[in-house]
Amino acid sequence: MAKQTGDGDGLDIPDRIEALPVRRPGPIIAGIIVALAAVALIHGLIVNPRFEWPIVWRYLFNERVLDGIRYTLELTVLAMAVAMVLAVGLAIMRKSVNPVLRGVSWFFIWFFRGTPVYTQLVFWGLFAVLVPRIGIGIPFTSIEFWSVDSNDVITAFNAAWIGLALNEAAYLSEIVRAGLEAVDPGQTEAAQALGMKRLLIMRRIILPQAMRIIIPPTGNETIGMLKTTSLVTAVPFTFELQFATTAIANRIYQPIPLLIVACFWYLLITSVLMAVQAQLERHFAKGFDARPTGARGRRAPLPGKTEGEPRDDVNKINEAVFNGMTA
Repeated sequence: MAKQTGDGDGLDIPDRIEALPVRRPGPIIAGIIVALAAVALIHGLIVNPRFEWPIVWRYLFNERVLDGIRYTLELTVLAMAVAMVLAVGLAIMRKSVNPVLRGVSWFFIWFFRGTPVYTQLVFWGLFAVLVPRIGIGIPFTSIEFWSVDSNDVITAFNAAWIGLALNEAAYLSEIVRAGLEAVDPGQTEAAQALGMKRLLIMRRIILPQAMRIIIPPTGNETIGMLKTTSLVTAVPFTFELQFATTAIANRIYQPIPLLIVACFWYLLITSVLMAVQAQLERHFAKGFDARPTGARGRRAPLPGKTEGEPRDDVNKINEAVFNGMTA
């Protein structure tokens, strides 16, 4: 009599064939080649004297470099915070029933996505030339209730983060709009049936669900903004990280070590931002995590079944289960 062997589902199969895994040498060979190339690259970076590693360590924590990091982070945080607020407003305006709001939103996105950020920063640097005074009064008349010199308000730092924020808002608004449109319209209809107002529906129902889609590309935009701050020399603003390292390099005639210093700090900050992004994605994806359905994992047999019968009637994965996420 053939030996009876049970498979993973608890079924008895006579004369079961013990299958061996197929050997795939290709991925192993490719992994060895890539590993050797990586080791060779790292070895070249370490032993090549032209990288001037002693100079890199000397200026890694230089006072001007640390000040440049601080200004870079301030520009990134301010620009992204303002851009996110503007983006939500623009996305809501884009979906509005009012044609004026839709038109203004479309024009804003069209203009700021269609012109280079460097050109926009140059214009913000010349803002005081274009508009010498900023005031509040009656439109189309010479009556003013309050005014101030533009140079006192639009400083180099303010011009830098305002220009970055307005440009970024145009891109983020499309990301937010895509996230809002990805939410099932039935969610809105159900909330309206409960008597909820549009603003409350947006805040408590739509946005929390849309964040799962909005967070990943927004994280990418934040990392991009960190590097885009190197363009604020167009304003000109001359205290961010890239300009600080470039100024030191021009003074000591050693551009390569200072470029490595800038790369190190950009990579470090980017790594922190990526970790924060991963945590946010995990938080907003709580209600959508894949989970097993059916009786998988039960130790005792199902009612009406014996020890020799399959215990798992269903062995499937629900890829997108909404478990009642709330704001």
